[in-house]
Amino acid sequence: MWHLLEPLHALLYYAPEAFEEAAALGYGTGERWPSYFAWRAAPLGAAGPLRVASAFYSFSPATVARYVPAAWATADPADVLAARLRAVDRAYRAVLGEDAVADPDPGLAEAAVLARRAAEAASCAGRPLAAANAELPWPDAPHLVLWQAATVLREHRGDGHLAALLAAGLDPVEALVSFAAAGAAPEPVFASRGWSAAEWSAARDRLVARGLVGADGTATGAGRDLRAGIERRTDELAAAPWAALGPGEADRLADLLGGPWLAVIGSGLLPAENTLGIGKV
Repeated sequence: MWHLLEPLHALLYYAPEAFEEAAALGYGTGERWPSYFAWRAAPLGAAGPLRVASAFYSFSPATVARYVPAAWATADPADVLAARLRAVDRAYRAVLGEDAVADPDPGLAEAAVLARRAAEAASCAGRPLAAANAELPWPDAPHLVLWQAATVLREHRGDGHLAALLAAGLDPVEALVSFAAAGAAPEPVFASRGWSAAEWSAARDRLVARGLVGADGTATGAGRDLRAGIERRTDELAAAPWAALGPGEADRLADLLGGPWLAVIGSGLLPAENTLGIGKV
């Protein structure tokens, strides 16, 4: 379900319509980060860099500080949230088709109902990004309901993933180094998180000392086992919304999401390689 829903959420960070809405608010669009931090952090309110870095976890605090709190000097979080929905509306119309959105396709409408039920069943205790998004009012249009449900569910899973990383004793940069060492994506892909070469190297040295990464930079057997355990625990912590929906309706939602998922992946807007390891057809 995560593999199906994550691209539906992530379209916000890459669609040209989203960059146009960001530019209208005053954000620079020469790179995606000014709008990314605004779009994703706005549900937290005018949060400072420490709170955003804590919630996002894998980004270098220095990178976060380049964009937050400057994001809120450019636009108020409430205005960002309104523009965020406009961006998703326009992007979905472009990718899914105007007809499917303007006169909602029955399958899209049914998917929105099921996804919302799953999202509303997600406990947000100890999950700051999930809670912040779950507090937002639900839009009326089915395609926007689907996007918002996907957002709550992906942040719910992400918050649980951070708990699993903490329990495994991996700090933010070690989490990335260990993931790269296990082959999730080439190391240069993780450069977007803003850690310096010295910080990355020091984290690798710490993981080598723990026996999790070899001298060649690849994960050892213990390192692969640790990452597998983290992913397993992440899935366990993310399971409650799907248990509440039930296997029959979860399977039905998976079937209904196939078309939108293919449309988003087929749009070519999402990067072929990413730090999450998703989006492969």
